[in-house]
Amino acid sequence: MDDHRTEPVDPGGTAEPTPVREEAGEVRRFWERLGLPGLVDVHTHFMPEQVLRKVWAYFDALGPRTGGLEWPITYRHEESERTVLLREFGVRAFTAMLYPHKPGMARWLNDWAADFARRTPDCLHTATLYPEADVETYVREAVEAGARVLKAHVQVGAYDPADALLDSTWGLLAEAGIPVVIHCGSGPAPGKHTGPEPVARVLARHPRLRLVVAHLGMPEYEEFLGLAERYGEVRLDTTMTFTDFAEELMPFPGRALPRLAGLGDRVLLGSDFPNIPYPYLHQLHALERLGLGDEWLRAVCHDNAAELFGL
Repeated sequence: MDDHRTEPVDPGGTAEPTPVREEAGEVRRFWERLGLPGLVDVHTHFMPEQVLRKVWAYFDALGPRTGGLEWPITYRHEESERTVLLREFGVRAFTAMLYPHKPGMARWLNDWAADFARRTPDCLHTATLYPEADVETYVREAVEAGARVLKAHVQVGAYDPADALLDSTWGLLAEAGIPVVIHCGSGPAPGKHTGPEPVARVLARHPRLRLVVAHLGMPEYEEFLGLAERYGEVRLDTTMTFTDFAEELMPFPGRALPRLAGLGDRVLLGSDFPNIPYPYLHQLHALERLGLGDEWLRAVCHDNAAELFGL
């Protein structure tokens, strides 16, 4: 990775263009060519700074979450610079994917996310959950406060999504039609409860639950495609998939591309910004080089999420 890509954005626009601002121009040209009003990115990370810096330290340390690979954070900027950069990219709506790793943490994160949404109108109000006694109470409170999307991280949280403590909460979210972006695949490193089987048990009980499977379910791509084919409210996000980084680590099977094309109305753009080891533009080019056509790209990069969230 070129270190110069970590240059901060100049919000005033008075300085000479930096490489990262030049990238913003290239991103805009990508969606303008498709005739879109911008991008909708359903998988971006904003969280309390002390939490985010611990996440960055984890990636820096080459832990199991990185699959043992070097994982330089491309957009290691302050929060305000990160929001400005997404706007310069033309991302008209994004999320604050945040997640607890222990009990008693989710409610605090939800309070932070509600405040972030109030001061960041282009961020879809995000909340999270954890299997604990009061989970239904605080998720209901978040929904009543305007939460539009939830994040569940089975790998980091090390919990079974089919845990009985979550059952009524999944029912609440299914009834409310609130999408849940769930990291449940076993990439980049498996967890005790990752993989398709626990999620299949959740969907058997709550078939109308709007799960958005992060990373296309990497590396169990075909199994999660099967769940999307079976359940009409299941969607998948593209986060990191098809990039050079992901293809080296956990390649998508070429035989499954026709199935991915067939689910073109339920695939959503995700990036993992800012925690990605390559430029944001590379995710877009990785999708483009699949050769599935401009109509598919328009749906994935904007229209599917715009319809899901009523933008």
